[in-house]
This record gives sequence, structure tokens and C-alpha cells, in this order.
Amino acid sequence: MTRRIVTFTLAALAVILLAFVAWLGTAGCPLLRIATGSVSRGLCDAAFVSHVDPGQVFREQHAPMMRSIDWAIRYHVDRKHREVRASILGGFAARAVFRPGLGCLLMHDDGPVPEADGFTPMLIASAFPAGVVETADPAIRQAIDRAFAEPDPAHPRNTKAIVVLHDGRLIAERYAPGYGPDTPIWAHSLTKSLINALVGILVREGKLQLDQPAPVPAWRRAGDPHRAVTVNQLLRMDSGLPFDETNGIISPLTRMTFLQRDMAAYAAGTPLAHPPGTHWAYGNLDYVLLGRIVTHASGGSAVDAERFVRRELFAPLGMAHTVIQTDATGTLIGSGGSYGTARDFARFGQLYLDDGMIDGRRILPAGWVAYSHSQTLDTGYGAGFWLNIKHDTRVPVWNAPWGMPQLPKDMYYARGAFGQYVVIVPSEKLVVVRMGISLDYGDGTGDLVAAIIAALHHPQP
Repeated sequence: MTRRIVTFTLAALAVILLAFVAWLGTAGCPLLRIATGSVSRGLCDAAFVSHVDPGQVFREQHAPMMRSIDWAIRYHVDRKHREVRASILGGFAARAVFRPGLGCLLMHDDGPVPEADGFTPMLIASAFPAGVVETADPAIRQAIDRAFAEPDPAHPRNTKAIVVLHDGRLIAERYAPGYGPDTPIWAHSLTKSLINALVGILVREGKLQLDQPAPVPAWRRAGDPHRAVTVNQLLRMDSGLPFDETNGIISPLTRMTFLQRDMAAYAAGTPLAHPPGTHWAYGNLDYVLLGRIVTHASGGSAVDAERFVRRELFAPLGMAHTVIQTDATGTLIGSGGSYGTARDFARFGQLYLDDGMIDGRRILPAGWVAYSHSQTLDTGYGAGFWLNIKHDTRVPVWNAPWGMPQLPKDMYYARGAFGQYVVIVPSEKLVVVRMGISLDYGDGTGDLVAAIIAALHHPQP
């Protein structure tokens, strides 16, 4: 009997081992490498870009998304060498390295770090005064306090920053403990709206045209259906490339972001799912390609691109603490690679509220703002911005709302994962920025802005 039990146990263990090996050879290995890549870069950004507690960021952002394997993840923050390494049970190692002025770079080997030295970014003066500006209006204060509250501890909002501009003036702001006016926060897909502005600047300079075929060298081959894709279609996400951001850990987005050294090459090699201009699909692939286009148009290297971004966009706006990071080839990660303060993104929203002008200087071409929030096909999306005109359907795949029905219809907004928002309400001369680490859709931003608008219409002494 004992021998039979031992034989059965060994056979069962062998089956489990074979199944585990097969899993590693298919989904397992990419999943674990994505996990360690995400942790190493995210905590590198926390430690050396945001200067917040990496352990807190791991607990709030990474562990909840990796509940089945979070116990096995180990990471080390090396402050001397300004890098973070992560592994799972001693394997699947990943390393991210901080580069001054360029942010953190996810390395795909232990080789030399490209463009790590010799770049001193220009200093940018903030457009706002030192110190936190607190509102005198109790209704606005109450609205902001509610946005920082945690009504459902099982689904925390983790609000980190709120900034309110009205008629161009900073009238209210609040920050979570450990965060402040100078704390850059991962902006996720707010980056796509930054890319919209950079493409607009290149259009104004005559270096790009909206209706030209996208200047992607891999798409120039005769007979390639990608040849028909235009810059406009990449901005509007109706290029025909597939919806690439699903709820699972493994998706085209995560494969591209954490497994590929050359993200734009991966995007360019993705087959079209639809003829260009006929179908909308949320496209990180599109914006990675736009990041490559902007990088090439501004000189070709990470340093060239960063200098261009700071000179033409960040410096005029006073965005003193914002950076768009790059991949290992030096390409701007246009899909979601930026970090910036809530104040910086408020200034960015004000640029669009003021029709592309700052202090009498035209940054964006005439008509660019109207173009950016004009509707794409039958969706609630424009060109790098979300709209508030579509409430009869929901975003495909995500089943999320297109807009915020409690707000004016002329509102449009930049939106990033985990609750990053730049809400622009022209009819109210209002910009509201909300940033945090909210893993669920219930971050309350629409209600926050609605309460602020109500308070502005009924000011209290």
C-alpha cells in the first residue's frame, strides 16, 4: 500500500512538473518577465523620478495586480547606482536604470546603459508660486476632501493630487502624504495627449502633415496595407491596428512595453485588423509609432527628443517636472511613458483651454485644439483626447463609459490608467487635474468636477 501511495504521489508530482514546464514555455515565462519588468521600472520611477516610497508604490500599484505571485516577487532598490532589480524566485530578473533628465529605462540585458551620461536638461521655472494653494471656498474644499476619502476600502482610490485652475488661476490643490506640488506622478496615457501636442508643434513647423502617410520606414514596402495609414489616423486610433489593451496581464501592450527593446518595431510589425479609417480601437501601438515619428523629426536620439520636448512644450508652459521616458532605442514612449506633476498637467490643460496659446505665444497651430476634440467615427474619442458627447454606448472591450454625463457636453479630457485625468471645461473656463493609483474605475473624478462647477456658480464667503 505504501509503495503504491509513493508511486502515485511521484506520478502526480511529475504531471504537475510537466504542466508547469509547459506553462512556462507558453504563457508563464512572458507573464513572469512582464511582472518583473513592471516592478523594476515602476519602482525605479518611484525612487528616482517621483522620490516617493517604492514600498508604498509596490503595495498600492503592483501587488494588487499580481495577487497570485506577489509573494514570490523580490526587488532591490540600489540608490548608489540608481537602479532597481526585480526577480521571481530568483529567476526572470529585470533591471531598470535611472538616467538624469530622461527618467528610468528598462534594460533587457546587463550591458551598458545608452545615453546615461552627458545630458544636463535645461532648468524650467514653474508657472506657479511656492507652497500649496488652499481654497477659501468651503464647497470646493469639501468636494476635494470627498475625492481623497476612501468610501470602499476594498477598492481604494489612492488619490495623490488634485489641482484646480479657474480662468487661468490656481484656486485649489491638495496632495496625499508624501506627495506635493513638485512630485512627478506616472501619467500613463495622459502621455498620448502630450504626443498630440508634439505632433501639433511639428505640423506648425511644417515637418509633418496630418493627411500624409505615416513616416514609418517598415511600412513603405510595396503592397504593404500599412502604407495607407496616415498620421491623422494614428492620432485618432482608427488606423486599423487592433485594440491592444485588455484586462489581462499579457496583452500586446504589456508585451510591447516590458518584453521589447524596440517598441516601435513591434508596433510596426503588428498586422492591421481593419482597413485604415473604418474602425476605432484603443491603440497604444498607434501612439508608440507617433513617439517614434516625433523622435525622428526632432533629431533621432533620446537626448534630441527630450531637448525638443522641453524647448518647444514644457519650457513655454512652465512644466518644470515632466519627462517623457524612452525605450532602449531612444524612442519616446508615446503610449504612456510620462511622469509629471499635477500642476504641470494643469498648465497643459490650460494650453488647450486657451486654444494653443500661452502668454501671447502660439504653441499649437490655429485650429489644432478644435481638431483634437472633434469626434472620430461614432465614438467618444477625438485625437488624443476623450469627449463627452457619447453616452449611448460604452468603450469596446473595457465596457467603460466614454465620458462623464454629469458634466457639460463641451468638456473633453485626457485620461490615463489608474485614474489620471486632465479635465477641460471651456464653458466654465475650468481645468481640473486628478492623479492617483486607482485600480478601479470608481475614482469619482466626474463627481469631483461637477461639485467644483456647482461651487463656482454658488460661491460661498
